[in-house]
Amino acid sequence: MYFIASIPWPESQKTKRGKTRRRGRPYVYSPTVILRCLVVRLWFRLDSNNGLHQFLIMDYPYNHRIVNMCGLSQIPDRRTFDRRLKTISLDVKERITFMSYLFVREKIIDPYIVGIDSTLLKAKGHIWHKSSMIKGIIPHSGIDTDARWGFSHTKGWIFGYKLHLISSTGSIVVPLSAEVTTANIYDNQMYESITSCLPRGVKYASGDSGYDDQKLYKLSIDRGFELVCPVSEIYSHTSSDRLQLIEFYESKLGQAVYSWRSISIEPLIEHIKEVFKIDPLPLRGYQKVAAIVLLSVLVYQIMIYYNCKTGNKQPKAIKHMLGS
Repeated sequence: MYFIASIPWPESQKTKRGKTRRRGRPYVYSPTVILRCLVVRLWFRLDSNNGLHQFLIMDYPYNHRIVNMCGLSQIPDRRTFDRRLKTISLDVKERITFMSYLFVREKIIDPYIVGIDSTLLKAKGHIWHKSSMIKGIIPHSGIDTDARWGFSHTKGWIFGYKLHLISSTGSIVVPLSAEVTTANIYDNQMYESITSCLPRGVKYASGDSGYDDQKLYKLSIDRGFELVCPVSEIYSHTSSDRLQLIEFYESKLGQAVYSWRSISIEPLIEHIKEVFKIDPLPLRGYQKVAAIVLLSVLVYQIMIYYNCKTGNKQPKAIKHMLGS
């Protein structure tokens, strides 16, 4: 927690005059204070905001230290954590972006080749069949009505959400950008958003066939890098531009760039899911799900950064660091 406080976080959502864009009564607890509290929830694997509240009010010296490190003068109640969890996603995404720039600026990673992928996350509780969904019937209590159906070639149909992720490649693999959507959103629909805040120095983005879209190839070039992914079949009317994409993908360099996916972004996604227990998800509702999943990505970044700064020879060895 001291280390998190030492990171020079940028100011969030400022106008040109230096005033926050948020209207209404100012927060009692700043976004950074709430962030630290939610990090405590993840760190100690507390399964609810009520569990977080109960942990913070425990009258033990260690718990008092945690409260002080969070910057709390009084303990928020569970409803406060619930409300703030719904609104913190934008702030967390900004911090994920800042951490990616920090990794590049301090030359911890080389962003020359990045990997892009997504993963489906099962919703908490009962599934909502499409037939009932169309009719507007909720047959069971506890169904996450924000979740949707998505298809994976490896897992089949999943009712839930989707984490879209971009990572570095090489000896140290860390998230660089993240978005959370419902499971029915296709990968190519999120490409423009998730690649909008990549750090400088990216030359190639390696993705699977879900990103094979002519608009995305052009968008990538406009942003200074090339998208490399499997290209669909050749037809008699295939354009020359598309033929060049196929030729590059099948070249020695293209295959080398594409091969980084299997040893970077794919194992990273599984590692994050395993470490933070987010599949199946521990809560319901899009806003809460997005906040917890994005917080998991941010805490992963911070833990890797901490290990790198403290000279740990195995920066990815983070599972043992979490509380129980």
